[in-house]
Amino acid sequence: MDTIFLHGLKAETLIGVYDWERRQRQTLVLDLTLGTDFAAAAASDNIADTIHYAEVAEVLRQNLAEQQFLLLEALAEHVAALILTDFGARWVRVRVVKPGILPQVASVGVEIERHAQSSGDA
Repeated sequence: MDTIFLHGLKAETLIGVYDWERRQRQTLVLDLTLGTDFAAAAASDNIADTIHYAEVAEVLRQNLAEQQFLLLEALAEHVAALILTDFGARWVRVRVVKPGILPQVASVGVEIERHAQSSGDA
């Protein structure tokens, strides 16, 4: 399985369980790994035959700016579903970091891995 990765993607969204967190958007840092197959793209040398990582970044930034979440877990599930559905990845690993939210802790976060449902699953 081939992978495309985006590390250190910064996106803003409204997130948090406390009132003070929900007063303004916070910047999160995402690391994404998308499982795919490069065979068609390698043969054609055509961007249409792969997952366009610039589009992934743009869509995620725009989508998250329009959303709000209480938990990082919910945001990570949302991101994974969006990538699997909209970009056709076979699987995705999503790591979301919320930097500087706790005193004397550099960052906190969550990491999930999700797989696309195959047409044979029912």
